[in-house]
Amino acid sequence: MTRSPRPPRLRRRTLAAIGLWTVTISLYAVFVPIHAALYGTPPALAFLLGAAVCGAVPLSIDHPRMAIVLFCAATFVVPLVTDGALAATAPWPWSVPSTIALVVVTGLVTGIHGARWGALPLGIGLAASLTAALLRPDIIETANVGATATADLIVTASVGVAALLLALLIASRLRIGAELTREREHSALEESRRALVEERTRIARELHDVIAHSMSVIQVQASTARYRLPTIDDTAAAEFDDIAATARTSLSEMRRMLGVLRTEDQTIELAPQSGIDDIPALVETIRRAGVDAGLSLVGMDAAASAPAAVQIAAYRIVQESLSNAVRHASGNAVTVQLQADAATLRIRVRNSAPAEARDRGTGHGLRGMRERTEVLGGSLTAGQTPDGAWLVEAALPLAGGNDGQPSPASATHKENP
Repeated sequence: MTRSPRPPRLRRRTLAAIGLWTVTISLYAVFVPIHAALYGTPPALAFLLGAAVCGAVPLSIDHPRMAIVLFCAATFVVPLVTDGALAATAPWPWSVPSTIALVVVTGLVTGIHGARWGALPLGIGLAASLTAALLRPDIIETANVGATATADLIVTASVGVAALLLALLIASRLRIGAELTREREHSALEESRRALVEERTRIARELHDVIAHSMSVIQVQASTARYRLPTIDDTAAAEFDDIAATARTSLSEMRRMLGVLRTEDQTIELAPQSGIDDIPALVETIRRAGVDAGLSLVGMDAAASAPAAVQIAAYRIVQESLSNAVRHASGNAVTVQLQADAATLRIRVRNSAPAEARDRGTGHGLRGMRERTEVLGGSLTAGQTPDGAWLVEAALPLAGGNDGQPSPASATHKENP
């Protein structure tokens, strides 16, 4: 059984902890013998002071306040317990291990907790060592010790400030990298959401254009069966009525489902479907359902070589217009006219006024037709005529539009109530 790889973040934290403790132990192993041998610090006291100075390094990760207090107290005591005779032979009041510890503590506190925290061990530590030097005039008055002590303080302060600035730069770089990573993750999440919305909208459109159309035809055929087929008995007629009722219920449920799937701010991709050549068969299907449907095709030779997107859009616009006629004006005559010239395909679908006012639905069909015309740079109008009929007119450029940008003309339309 293979083990799953550890997360990279966990590996980095483990390596950082190992490196930090390696530095702490190494620093402690150097601090104690140097101060005991070169500075004359009593061994027991050297062990305690070394533990305080070096122990501040790991403490600065999670307990910066405690680390700063411990470090500054130890750096104040270390110069005070130095043998005056040996102070002239080694750096004083800051030994090399103490300076390294100052750099590490300042860098860690600054990088993890910010510049304000990082300035505390640097400032307080330098002030404490300067105070300790003033409390040991016997060492300062020794020949050349005053000058070397001043130089030691300047070097230690310079190295500490450099550590502070370097830690700030590294922390800023890591923070910017983390922000960029979060932005990339956010962008990837938004991209996946956008793709999901587009896919839902595409599915909704195809459900409306294909399934809803077929269900409308089934409903009309079942409703008119008893009139078109007078030889069927009452039992069969009742079955057809049940089929029509089920189809109407299914259409209502589909409209509710489309309301969930549809979005308002997405432009839909056109999927390869039927074209202009399939429109006569579509009209014939409507005729078999008992609808008086007329078809007029003018100049179709010019549209024969139209791009696939134009052909699909033309078919879907006619299909949706016929579906609306079947649903909202069942039994009324419908006329479909397609006229093409060298530049434009014009579609005109008109159904006569229904005998009684009917609900026009939620307008998903018109929205889908408008989307198709807009991506091609065409125009679409739909609405009632003065005599109460319903008229849909669309103009599609046979060149395929303007790369998906809607034309100004497409902004002028009337919404289906």
